Amino acid sequence: MLSRLAFALCAVTLAAAAGSAPEPAPSYTLDPARSAFKFSFMQAGAATQGRFRKFSSTLRFADASLATSRVGFTLDVGSVDTGDESRDDGIKSPELFDVVKFPQARFVANKFARVSAGRYEAIGKLTIHNVTRDQRIPFSFRTATEGGSPVSYVTGRFPIKLPDFGVGTSGEWKEAEQVTNAVTILFNLRYVATPAAATPSK
Repeated sequence: MLSRLAFALCAVTLAAAAGSAPEPAPSYTLDPARSAFKFSFMQAGAATQGRFRKFSSTLRFADASLATSRVGFTLDVGSVDTGDESRDDGIKSPELFDVVKFPQARFVANKFARVSAGRYEAIGKLTIHNVTRDQRIPFSFRTATEGGSPVSYVTGRFPIKLPDFGVGTSGEWKEAEQVTNAVTILFNLRYVATPAAATPSK
């Protein structure tokens, strides 16, 4: 009798736990044509800006399902564009980002903190120059309906120190006289809801 009662209690506990599992966060597909990854830094005392022409991102996110939310982005560092070919070549050179050896920068996060309504922090790992460090990225998330379809916008900015990733630590860039070692990354990303997979017909 006792063993049957224990078994029944265990079954009830497992059923309750299964019933309280968070709903999976919905998936989104990046709209690269209407998204942007930019950056700003100081060069020879002047504010300089640029952008990455090539990037990708994955997103699963919902305020009510932060436990199952995920985000990731990849930047093609070789696609850097500051409007000055000579400066771009310097950024891509072995003395700085060395894009031949390290063509991409990546961020992945599966933990989020709610800051306020519509404001969050993604807590994850940022990899640049084959160096990976903890990174918290603040961002805003808002949804809208455009053309009858749901879309979402993710915007934010965060600073990085290049020496932390082994960038600009040799050659003429070591003293940070021409280019400061602090860079601010800015992003404005547009996502469309990923259609649910069709149920196979019987």
